[in-house]
Amino acid sequence: RLPFGRLRVAQGRLLAGEDNAPRSSPQPPATSYLLLILSPVSQQKKFALLRIVFGAVWLIDAYFKWQPAFFANFTEYLSGAADGQPFLVHQWIGFWVRIVGVNPHAFALLVALSETALALGLIFGFFTRPALYAGMALAAAIWSTAEGFGGPYRAGSTDIGSAAIYVIVFVALLDGKCWERWSADAWLARRRRRRA
Repeated sequence: RLPFGRLRVAQGRLLAGEDNAPRSSPQPPATSYLLLILSPVSQQKKFALLRIVFGAVWLIDAYFKWQPAFFANFTEYLSGAADGQPFLVHQWIGFWVRIVGVNPHAFALLVALSETALALGLIFGFFTRPALYAGMALAAAIWSTAEGFGGPYRAGSTDIGSAAIYVIVFVALLDGKCWERWSADAWLARRRRRRA
């Protein structure tokens, strides 16, 4: 059994491709790839990449929110989600339809602006943690209103709605500290450390 210090040296040699096994090509051994994949730096990059791709998905969604049809039919999108729902869900969506009915254009603009700001925050990693919390709240709001909690649930239902899955992705990004790589937040943190 190797002591911890010698094990770290051995891992470092594997990462550098310095094992004693003969090779027919200059490729590092398979174990070095495994160690690279499992390293914390690599995990940070994976979560950063997921953040950027997820931001691009939200940006495409935000593009559709800026179309005139979304503004013209915003109330209908909400009220359509109430069709066939159980009584309590129908009442919940009806409550929001009445609130939105006061000024549908303003609420549609708020949704379009929110999704655009969220997408840009994710892509560029700016105010990432607040963006993740705001994204969870926005996705939960969409799921519980426009998606009608993914229902109605009856024979032929195929899923629970995409916004519920979005909430889980936001939680994963938060847990993976996706702002630590390839983000404006990380760049600003480095600048602050250099000034200190």
